[in-house]
Amino acid sequence: MKAIIIDDETHVREGLLLLAEWKRFGIQKVFEAKDGEEAQNLIIQNQPEIIFTDMNMPKFDGIELLKWLSKNEIKSKIIVISGYDDFHYMRNAITYGSYDYLLKPIDPGLLNETLERAVSDWKKEALQRESTNETNRVINEVKPLYWDYLFSNVIANQVISDETIQKIKKEFGVHVNKVECTISLIFISPKIIEKFDNDKDLAFFTLLNISNEIVRLKQSGFCFRNINKEYEIVVLLWNSKNEIEILKKIQTEIYKFSGINALFFVGKPLSLIQEAYHSSRKTLLKHNMMECSKRNNIVCYEDITTGPNLHLFDFAEDIKWAIQSSSIEQMEEIIQKIFYALESKHVLSYEQVSVWEEQFEILRKNWLKEYNTNEDVAFYRGTNYWDDKGIFSFNKFKEEKRKEFYELIHLLNDVRYKKETNSIQEIEAYLRKNYEKDITLQEIAERFFLSREYISRKFKQEYHETLTNYLTKIRIEKAKELLENPYLKVYEISYKVGYPNEKYFSKVFKKQVGLTPNEYRVHGCRNKKEVQE
Repeated sequence: MKAIIIDDETHVREGLLLLAEWKRFGIQKVFEAKDGEEAQNLIIQNQPEIIFTDMNMPKFDGIELLKWLSKNEIKSKIIVISGYDDFHYMRNAITYGSYDYLLKPIDPGLLNETLERAVSDWKKEALQRESTNETNRVINEVKPLYWDYLFSNVIANQVISDETIQKIKKEFGVHVNKVECTISLIFISPKIIEKFDNDKDLAFFTLLNISNEIVRLKQSGFCFRNINKEYEIVVLLWNSKNEIEILKKIQTEIYKFSGINALFFVGKPLSLIQEAYHSSRKTLLKHNMMECSKRNNIVCYEDITTGPNLHLFDFAEDIKWAIQSSSIEQMEEIIQKIFYALESKHVLSYEQVSVWEEQFEILRKNWLKEYNTNEDVAFYRGTNYWDDKGIFSFNKFKEEKRKEFYELIHLLNDVRYKKETNSIQEIEAYLRKNYEKDITLQEIAERFFLSREYISRKFKQEYHETLTNYLTKIRIEKAKELLENPYLKVYEISYKVGYPNEKYFSKVFKKQVGLTPNEYRVHGCRNKKEVQE
């Protein structure tokens, strides 16, 4: 803690320095001033908790100092010391909030008793102030969030309760059901969020502060974050004849801060706040995104154009054939066809983009299901449609959507390849397990629900042998193992490896090995033993 002694008499200051038990009360530093004028600078610089001041001083006396302390809301404990037992000084000391009043000459006991009480009371009040400050800080942080929720519910509901109307009236002095409102929506694009290191909450907090500062200055409304929409700030204006001027000012300040042209969508002036919101929402959904930059990114209700939306469902069969054919070229032709139809016959609105994204997601899920693929696979979401200044770019839109299509075709091709590979591997395992049976290509096709032609082609690609030759090799290798047993007859071995006809077995064996089964038993098995030894 710190203290200051203000008195024009040096011996008085020195006496207080000696008499007061500073360390006992936790006061580490004591400043001195010879008048109120000198004291002002020291008080501002050092903010002492305890102030001892004389009343009768030249230039700037104790009364003027007390007035100055009161005016500047200095929270220090002020102990007045004076050699004059005068009601005039006493009255001013009380009027301007002095803590106590001591007469010269100073009684040491009374001085330290007063100092102890002053320090104790200051600490108690400091705790209260700290608690109050913390409470106010929390309230100030929560208050904007409270109004975000309240106004978001107001624009979402058909009826506003009387309680809500009174809360708004008390805070803003406006009866929202008896005033004409204009609502503008600020679309917070991902490019703006990027400027805040992708901290969405920080971006909204900053932009709302900018917007509300301008609106409050004009005393014309309130701006809030619509909690029901992911990227939307609502600018609510009432009784204002210069809405566009206000919005341009907000837009300019946002651009100065972020370098991004924020998009504004203005509805019709209406007496019902909910209808005013829906009007602005319609402006946002229906506006031509490729025309937005020509209007300086402020789009009014009168500027919107209507028309049918393009539906990806209409191209579903063509896209499906491109996926099944694994043809990037064919897919590119279809994508170009879709983009041409979109640009020449439809309005590229925010609503159109939403329809595209919803339908693409449905088609993707259906195709994944058709390929028995897990729907929880992480996919690329192409939503970066904005240039570096926040203006919609059709070229970027096409790039993003092309990436989604290409990712899908590559994914499904990989899935199909893995499934085809697994199917052929299952067939190979089936051959090894059932080599002794009379296996036909038709039987395998029926068992694995694949065509004979497909099995023949894919099996040879995977194992570089026809299925028949591969089965023969398995049988001959097994026959070699059985021939090592001298107690098994050749006809028995022939039957065990799937050849009921011994002569046919011997013919096949000699063709594969270069020896008859008996010759292999005599020479081949012996050679094998010698090698092993």
